[in-house]
Amino acid sequence: MVDRASPPDWIVEQPVLTALALLGVALGLLVVLPYLQYVLFGIVLAYILLPLQRRLEEYLRPMIAASITIVVAILVILLPLIYILTVALRQTSQLVTAVRNGGVDLETIERTLAERGYSVNLTGLYESYQDAITSGAQGLATGVLDIVGGLPGIAIGLTITLFVCFALLRDREQLIEWLYRVVPIDDAIQRELFAELDQLMQASVISNVLVAAIQAVLLGVGLAVLGIPAVVLLTVLAFVLTLLPLVGSFGVWLPVSIYLVALNRPVAAIGLTLYGLLIMVSDTYLRPALIGRTSAFNSTIAVVGIFGGLITFGAVGLFIGPVVLGGVKVVLDISARERADGTAAGVGPATNAESDSDPADDP
Repeated sequence: MVDRASPPDWIVEQPVLTALALLGVALGLLVVLPYLQYVLFGIVLAYILLPLQRRLEEYLRPMIAASITIVVAILVILLPLIYILTVALRQTSQLVTAVRNGGVDLETIERTLAERGYSVNLTGLYESYQDAITSGAQGLATGVLDIVGGLPGIAIGLTITLFVCFALLRDREQLIEWLYRVVPIDDAIQRELFAELDQLMQASVISNVLVAAIQAVLLGVGLAVLGIPAVVLLTVLAFVLTLLPLVGSFGVWLPVSIYLVALNRPVAAIGLTLYGLLIMVSDTYLRPALIGRTSAFNSTIAVVGIFGGLITFGAVGLFIGPVVLGGVKVVLDISARERADGTAAGVGPATNAESDSDPADDP
């Protein structure tokens, strides 16, 4: 590592250069901000693909390895993801249309529930909240149309994602060395920060997503076997809910089980309930095994990070939000430790000097 002055000395000795550096960072953020979620998606994608890149680099040059990795990402990740989301949006649109056109047979559901001793006036409830339901359905339909109308912008954003991912895979070593040089933090602290952030990314991006994907796919298979409509939409919803440690897939299978009871399919409802409980039990073993015990990644950080990340960063905030909050906790912990170490180092010599000059110790 190159020797450098301590951060306070460097800032004081080069005030103009410091101001220019801060101005450059601010302007760079303004340029990146319109496509921030796509840049973050590129970072997440590069982290996911890094093991494949390292394996290919054992036989190929970094440029060729990164190119092959990007092609694999397009074929294995992006295209299936786009297809799944497209089907989910189409099923959402069909559901909205059915609700708006009265395609849901509320009278049959009421009659079935009444036969089982549950008197519920669903028709009255629907009429009471018809305006709210209609406005909500129109909002969903408008959202779908906005997504379709924004396809050119999405295409540009995904292009940025692929370029960011490619650059990070090919030039990651140079980027790390550059960060060591330009960030005014001791190298040992930087290495510790990188290690902690790597654990957070592993927990949030790899392990947590893998747990959610496994449970969502299992539930989707069960729903498909039972002939439940809008299976893809429900599977995507189960994936999102399973990312939340305190919610899980029961937010999908429980309402569907009630729906099956209302349709006079009690055996299917009981089967889905037992199957859903089995999936929830598997969460008890999958999550600790894959996520492990990362101190900066707990339930509170995960829940707040996911919801806050969704609002701040968009869809990619599902993964980045917990990493950001966990990273803040790590930085504060390291800062407090370094401050305590500095205080102890400052107090120790003074105490020893006073002890050495104590007249009572003189002969």
